[in-house]
This record gives sequence, structure tokens and C-alpha cells, in this order.
Amino acid sequence: MQANSSTMAAAVASALYPLFCLSAAAAQGAVAISSPNGGAVISIERDASRFSITRAGETIIADSPLGLEFDGVPGFGPLTLEKQQGVSVDRTIPLVATKAAEARDHYRGATLVFRERAAKGRRLLVDVRAYDDGVAFRYRIGGTQPVRLRGERTAFVPAGDPECLVSVATTAHEVPFELLKVSALREGVAYDVPVVCTAPSGRTAYAITQANLGGYTGSSLWREGGALRVKLSAQPRQAAPAVASPAGLTTAWRVVMLGERAGDLIGSNLIGNLNPPAAGDFSWVRPGKAAWDWYSSPLAGMKPDMDSYRRFIDFAADAGLPYYLIDAGWALGSNTDGWVALPTTDITRAADGIDIAALARYAAGKGVGLLLWAHWAHVAARMDEVLDTYARWGVKGVKIDFMERDDQQMVEFYQRVAAATAKRKLLLDLHGAYVPAGLQRTYPNFITQEGVMGAEWNKMGNKITPRHNLMLPYTRMLAGPIDYTPGGFRNATPATFAVRETEPQTQTTRGQALAMYVVYDSPLQMVSDSPEAYRDAAGFDFVKRVPTAWDETRFLSGEPGRDIVLARRRGASWYLGAMTADEANGVVQRVPLRFLSPGRYRATIWQDGATPNDVARMEREVGAGDVLELKLASAGGAAVILEPVAR
Repeated sequence: MQANSSTMAAAVASALYPLFCLSAAAAQGAVAISSPNGGAVISIERDASRFSITRAGETIIADSPLGLEFDGVPGFGPLTLEKQQGVSVDRTIPLVATKAAEARDHYRGATLVFRERAAKGRRLLVDVRAYDDGVAFRYRIGGTQPVRLRGERTAFVPAGDPECLVSVATTAHEVPFELLKVSALREGVAYDVPVVCTAPSGRTAYAITQANLGGYTGSSLWREGGALRVKLSAQPRQAAPAVASPAGLTTAWRVVMLGERAGDLIGSNLIGNLNPPAAGDFSWVRPGKAAWDWYSSPLAGMKPDMDSYRRFIDFAADAGLPYYLIDAGWALGSNTDGWVALPTTDITRAADGIDIAALARYAAGKGVGLLLWAHWAHVAARMDEVLDTYARWGVKGVKIDFMERDDQQMVEFYQRVAAATAKRKLLLDLHGAYVPAGLQRTYPNFITQEGVMGAEWNKMGNKITPRHNLMLPYTRMLAGPIDYTPGGFRNATPATFAVRETEPQTQTTRGQALAMYVVYDSPLQMVSDSPEAYRDAAGFDFVKRVPTAWDETRFLSGEPGRDIVLARRRGASWYLGAMTADEANGVVQRVPLRFLSPGRYRATIWQDGATPNDVARMEREVGAGDVLELKLASAGGAAVILEPVAR
């Protein structure tokens, strides 16, 4: 698919409109920008001091501060609104390898120009957008003079004292979520984005996050009284500036996603829409599943050698998987742990006895593409040489790991490596990564991203609980693709689970393992366990069939931490994933099929069986007027394929 601004599926309907269209009350008070359906409204004070957000007439974010903190120069003095320009946009953007075939970019917006009241006062521009499913704003400073920031004054003051799903921000962003009132958040502690809250009325769910970090830096949220203050991420061992721009400034977007239920936010394309669309031809980007050697056979269990690698290639070919990911240990002078960037490692040369080019040819002959793991520090030091070498070897993509920062320098690395891999038609998977901010929209080859406490933690402890698995779709996944690495087929229960470095177990059933391939959004999806775990295994036929990129995504039902039923469409077929946490006796999920088009469908159902490793498979014919009953065990799940029946 060609994806650029000249190939938008629908023309951009962009009209400049005057002040009175933005707000009937703008002449007297704040400037209010409302969404196309009028439900979401963001108001900005005429002195650029504060903002607020409402949905369906209910205050969601109460009066909250705006502003920037400069480094080395005085902050802005009193500001006044000098002029404003409104815009209305409605366009359809074709997407590549993601949760939908296209995204409607439909909003009303404005650029507000504020000027210091003093003579020869400086100007601050605030861009504002109101979508039906959220609002966003960012700051800009024009001109050619350098700008240095210590931080932002931006904060979000949630109306009332809502309960929010939060995780403490760490370098790897691998922390479980907990449900706390804003008043119970600890002061002096960084919380990750997104923070997902439910208004005290229960009528609105919302997520506070960020988008389009290009040229800027990441951030976290810190409680200050009743406010969640934005704190910019500075470079290591450098207190200030957090941001240094050689000429003018454009900040990241501050975003509040809005919906009736937390699950309604899952299908939103808001984060991507706040990033530049892809330019150029990305039709070569091939989503799919990958065999992976690290999860089941870590360094204690598998030697990095040609025979071991061919074994996984053969498995991928037999299972119809388009990729095999070779993890740490293949490069000259490396070790199989990999978290330290050893100075002895040369990632442009393979270890003795390993020939990556020969493996790539062997894999290609079986319809499998190779992906290679590398430490980011080794890539950053000589990016062009490394990526040119991989392209020459015939490698199809790279997994780059252990960045574990989100400061301006690291944001620039993400931008640079996404562009460099796109230029060479290489897929990109970033691990040890910060939470996505929409860069996948600009570079669809940037196909997935970690920044989540995923299944690898089954090897190291008992943190991957059923409740944690049911938090992720409503929290971290809202920001973008989530490389959780599912596929654990050694299934147990929370009571029988044991931590094992090799051949690790899960605390959830086989049915939940299958459902993850529908529920968790990742266009490059791992099939993480060993080939032996899948041989004649119940449910592996579903894993082989399920796509990883979709034409449409619909949330059907569920509550964070408890359960979810999600539907995704590919072509004329629908795929359902149902997951539940650790209710003692399991549940029966009743799933109305009214989202189906007219006609009859063959429903193939995989649901929990008698033990955690069992799956009951059945078929039946259904239509839009039917209700599926799915029986889920405790910590269980089910997967369904709905295919049109030819008449």
C-alpha cells in the first residue's frame, strides 16, 4: 500500500473559520474548541495560564496550569491573546500493518497566538485539537533563536478525586498497574503514561498521555496536591536543559483520550493521528508471527549455533510463520545475556561457526525471514554500517534492546533508527523501550515496541498474574503496539505456577494464551515457546491461523483487571479474543454477534478445557442475531474465528 499525504483515501476538508465558530463565549472568557460532534471541549484562558476539558457537559479536567520553564532566560511575562486561527479537518488516512485499515482524522482545532504584554514581547503559540474521542494541545515558539527548556508548567487536575490505573515510571517501563485514587498517589514519585481514569460520575473514562515526541523529550506525571504535573525527562547526569532546540521549539502533544468506557479507547487512532502520516511506499512491510529462541531456551538451555538456529527456522516454516528472531549471543564477542554492551562485541560479524548470511538464505528457501537482536549502543555507534551489513546478509528486520531512556537524545535515536531501517526495508522492534507515542504512524516498519511488563517475566517471578494481563489492554495498549511476547504453552494456574528459567510456565490457561493473539495489538507477534511445546499441542492450529494486523477493531465488553472481549476483523472474517482473570469458578461470556454483517458464519471456537493445558474445540453456524456463550476457566480465555459461509 502506498501511504503518503497524496494518497489519502478521502480529501482533506480543511476550512479556516473565524473566532465565533470556536466559542460563543470566546469574546468574554476562555477560548473553547469543541469536537465535531460537540461532545468534547477544551477551553484555554485568554492569558494562556490555564485550560480545562469537558465531555458531554461534564468537567473531566478542571482548571489546570499551562506554560513552559526556560533554562537560562526569564520565563514569559503576562500574556494576552493576540490572534487565533481555526481549522476543521476531516480526512481518511490509509494505514499499514496495524489495528485498522484506515484512520479517520476528524477534528476541530485552532492555533492561539499569545504575546507578552511588554514592549517587543515574545510570542507563544498553542496548537489545540478537539476530536470526538479526545483532545490535545502543544506549545510552539517560532523564529530562528535557540530555545532551552528546564521543563513545563503543564499539569492535569482531574475533576473530583477519580480512581486511576497507574504504574510507576521506571527506565524499562515494566511495572504492573494498580488502581488508586489521585489523592492516594505518592508525591515525589514518577507515574508512567498513560494514566487511565474514570470520572467520579462513572460516565467518562479517559487516558492522560502524550504523542509525537519528535525533536522533544519524553515525560512522566507527578502528583502535586490534586494535580498531575508533567515532568520532562532529562538526559542522564544532566539536570538541565531537558530540551535544547537550535531554532524555535515544537513540544510533544499533551493528550487526553475520552470515551464512555475504558475499553472504548482501545480502537482509537488518536495517538497516531497526532503524528505525521507515512511518506513513501511501505507496501513491503509484512506483518506476521515469529518463532523466538530466547523465551523457552535461554542461555542455559540453548547454544547459539547453526544447528539450533536451523531447528527454529524449520519449525517456523512448518508452522507457516513468516519470521524467526535470533536473540542475543549470535554476534562476535558477545555473550548470551546481552544486557551489557560489551566493548568486545562486533555486531557486523557473527561468532565463530555462525554464518548469518547462510542462515538467511536457508530461511528464505523455506519462506522464512530472519530478524536479528542487537544492543542499541552497538547500533547507535555505527548505524549505517550495521544496517547495511544486515541488509546485505538478507536479514528482514532488527530487534534493538536496552535503551531504557526517554530523554531528548534517546527520542532522536528512535527517530533516526526508524528512518534508517525504513530506508533499507527492514522491520524494527524496539525493546527496553519507552511507551509508544505514535512514531509507528510515520514509519510503519517500526512494527512493534516493548515498554511493558510482558511474558518474559514468567521466567523471573510471579508478576505476570491474570489481573496484570487484563490490565494491559486498557492501559499500556492504548498508546500503541505492545510486544508482550505471548505463546507460552506450558500453562498452569496461579496456585500451581512455578518460576522456571527454562521451559517457563504461565499462570493462565491455554485458552488465554490463544486469546492474547487477538486481544494484544502487535503486528509482529512472537510465538514464544519452544518448537517441542507446540508439537501436537491443543490450540496451536489457531495460533497458525490468526493474523497480526487488522482492518477493524471493536471493543465488545469488559472491565480493567477483570475481563475483556475484543473483536478484530480481517477481510470478511472476524476474530474474537476473550480473557478473564482469576475468578474462582470461571465465567460464561455471552457475546452478542450483532456486529456481523448479514448472512451466516461458521464459528470455530477454542475455549478452556478440563485442565490449564486443554482446549475444547467446536464449530457451529451463527448469524448477527445470535449470542455466543464462551466458557472460560479461572484465569482463562477463548478464541473464535467467524468466517462467512458461502451459499
